[in-house]
Formats: sequence, C-alpha cells, structure tokens
Amino acid sequence: MSQTNTPPRLELRGITKRYPAVVANDGVSLVVAPGEIHAVLGENGAGKSTLMKIIYGAVKPDAGEVFFNGEPHLAKNPRESRALGISMVFQHFSLFETLSVAENIWLGLDQSMSLEQVREQIAATASKFGLPLEADRPVHTLSVGERQRVEIMRSLMTHPKLLILDEPTSVLTPQAVEKLFDTLRQLAATGCSILYISHKLDEIRSLCTNCTVLRGGKVTGTVDPRNESNASLSRLMIGAEPPALQHRDATLGDVALSVRDLSLTSEATFGTDLHHVTLDVRGGEIVGIAGVSGNGQQELLAALSGESVRAPRGSVLLFGNDIATKNPQARRAGGLHFIPEERLGRGAVPMHSLAMNGLLTRASDLVKSSFISWVSPSRNAMLARDVISRFNVKAGGSDAAAKSLSGGNLQKYIVGREISVAPKVLIVSQPTWGVDVGAAAQIRGELLKLRDNGCAVLVVSEELDELFELCDRLHVIAKGKLSPSIATREASVELIGEWMSGLWEKVV
Repeated sequence: MSQTNTPPRLELRGITKRYPAVVANDGVSLVVAPGEIHAVLGENGAGKSTLMKIIYGAVKPDAGEVFFNGEPHLAKNPRESRALGISMVFQHFSLFETLSVAENIWLGLDQSMSLEQVREQIAATASKFGLPLEADRPVHTLSVGERQRVEIMRSLMTHPKLLILDEPTSVLTPQAVEKLFDTLRQLAATGCSILYISHKLDEIRSLCTNCTVLRGGKVTGTVDPRNESNASLSRLMIGAEPPALQHRDATLGDVALSVRDLSLTSEATFGTDLHHVTLDVRGGEIVGIAGVSGNGQQELLAALSGESVRAPRGSVLLFGNDIATKNPQARRAGGLHFIPEERLGRGAVPMHSLAMNGLLTRASDLVKSSFISWVSPSRNAMLARDVISRFNVKAGGSDAAAKSLSGGNLQKYIVGREISVAPKVLIVSQPTWGVDVGAAAQIRGELLKLRDNGCAVLVVSEELDELFELCDRLHVIAKGKLSPSIATREASVELIGEWMSGLWEKVV
C-alpha cells in the first residue's frame, strides 16, 4: 500500500505533440500510482500510441512535462527509459525477422546473460504466464499473434517498474487471458505500475482500477472503470454508443468456397502442417474460424488466398472451379478477395499513398482500356477518398502515406478497400484487431451487409466475442486440424475455448 508522501510512479503534465496534419496530444495530463493498473482508452487516432511513445522516449513532445517516481523524466531514447524500468509492448512490433525468438529477446535484456540463460528464462516465463514460444524459431516464420507473444515475453523478462501494454490479449484464448490478468495483478501487487491500452471494454472494467479517456488528443475524463458500463465508457471515448448490429437469419445460397480434404506441409521450419481440412462457405453466410495464433491459420489462409499455390489439385474450389494452383490475381478475377492480418507490408505498402495502395487489389477498376492501358490518377484518388469517407478513416487525404495512419485507421482503410469492390467471396483475418469499439461496430456491420447481399464470408479471428457476434457457424483450428462446424447459437465461449485445445473429438 503506497504512503501519502510516496510520489506517483508516472505523472504527465500538459503533454502536447503536433504533427503537420494533426495535433496528436493536446495538453494531456495523467497520474499513475505505484502498483496501479491504469487504462488509456480512446478511439483510433485519439493519440494513445503517441502518448505512450513519449513516455517510452521514442517520441519527443512539443510541450509538457514527464515525471517518473517524482523526478523529471524526458528520455532521449527508449534505452534510457528501459534503464529506469520502463518497458513497452508496441502494437506494431519491433523485431528483427532474421533472428530467432531468443535472440530478439536477448537484445532487450541485460547483456550479462548468456543466450542459453535467456532460452532457459523464456521456457520458465512461458510456463508461468501461459505464453508458449519456441526459443530457436526464426521470427519471420511467426504469425502476427506469435510475434506479439515475443514482445510480451521480452517485456515481462525485464522485471519492469512501469509496463506499457498495447492490445496484449489479441493472441490469447479466454483461459489464457485470465491467466495473464492474474499475472498482471501479481505484478501490480509487487508495486509494478501498468499502463494498459485495449479496445475491449470488458477487459478494462475487469482488470483496471483507473482509466484516462482520450478523444481527439484531449482528455475527456478520468474514471474508475469498475464503476462504469460499456455504454458510459463508449460515450466518453467516441461521444456515443456504437450502433447495435442487425444480425438476421442467414438466407443461404450455393456453396461459394469449398475446401476438400486439404493436407499441406508448411514451408516454414516451425510452421504448422494442415491435416485433412474440409469446410464449405455458402453465399449469404459468415463462417468463423477460431483458434490460438500459430495453429495453422497462416498456412490455411495462404492456400485459400493464393499466396501459396502448393495445395493439391481439387482441394480448393471457387464456385466449383478448381483454384488450388491459381495465383491471387486469378482468384480475384473469380470474385475472391482477401484481407490479411498484417497491415503494413502485406495489406498495404507503408511508403505509398492510400491512393496508390488502392492499386494492390483494385487495378482492374482503375485501368483505362485502350491500345495502351493506363491508370486514371483522378479515378484512383476518387476511389481512395470514397473509402476514407465511407469508413471514417482519419488521414491526411488520399495522398497520405499508409505508414502515417494509426493501426486502427489503416485497418479501416484496408477493409474498406476490399469491401467496396463488392466481392463474391471475402476471406478476412483479424478484421478488427486493434480497432476501437465504434470502428469495430462499423466494420462488423459492413461484413453483415456483404453477407446479406449474398457474399460468402470467411472470418479468421482470435476474438471470440467478435466471432459470436458476426458468424452463423463456427469452426476451431488446432494443431493444423479443423473441428466440425457448430451453429453459433448452439456454441458457448467455454465450449470453443475447450476446442481451441483440440478437444472436440467427443462430438465428432
């Protein structure tokens, strides 16, 4: 229990940070006590990530003061912050892809430890916190969810005094989330302060004892989330409650996407082989696939999207046509579009403008056919502006670089780009990862509209609440095997959680 004369672990006074197109933080003040789990809540683009980077020393504020343990703190770089005991897990990861998990973690630790000692610590920490990792696996073979585990592991192994977590539970089963929460409460009991960023309001109300809410870079309130409802937190965050989804009974069409007894050896050394995967997705329905990251989702999505053309002939069918060996362009021509989980690098080219990124999957809409074909710049920019407007993307116009957007706003743009094509089949991985409640409701609503218009939608997500809200039927993938489907109305979070461990044989 802290004494009255104990200084705050962290105090921000009037923090302001301006960029050419936006004021990210506008006079932000907050106080975090020793041992407090303090949420920072806000819609995408509200300034949360910028504020965390200022605390961590990755960004310099234009005005304001930072105090750590009562002393002025304005780190020149993250190394200075880490030396004080400040650790951060970024939403966009900072890992070296050609190095192993252990080597990446080693770089962020006391170099007096040997690499072998780091491996041993990884094994012990993984067991304690329920974050399974293979220490010698190269990072480039990991899924997004597995990379997030590496970041969480690296921070936990520094024994921090202030731990900043940005969307840390997107990779975990409901059971593992509870285990992580127990761990965070134990850390807080030892005096470690935790700044917790999440768009999952139930998590914040369950875990956190204080909450600072940002909107448009300004503080709109500081509340005890345990005394708030999801609705009241939403009003503080976005000024309104997110609209309720209209989920009507499905009107099923013909089978649009079919997978038949697909077995495939992973190309990655530490990847997951697929074993006899069979599923159908019909027009007018949303089928969900749940599972802990790293259980074959990457391999299955690569086979369905055309990123991998190694699937056996006849194992992947689009409207009855064999597409197992067809490339992504041929699949798009047949009406199949794909939204990957990795935004920067796969979903969008970071350095290119939003308009130029439209060419990645919409080139056929943008080319003027003649003896010599060319892209119409004006139409290209117009389509980008339409997506920005329709999906309320906060960006500096169609010429804004993809990397300049917050994670949530870039996700809205990528999802909007694909939905606006009116696909016949849409495969989407982690549709609302890192997206605020208002934007998540909008994206889910657009997916339901697609479904109601006859599109076949396959959603792969680690967000069980999302799958239950969206889907007509559910599968679970575990160790490269796919469970039988179950109608969402007949499923429960507890049942799906059990199936995520591969325990569905009793119902087969």
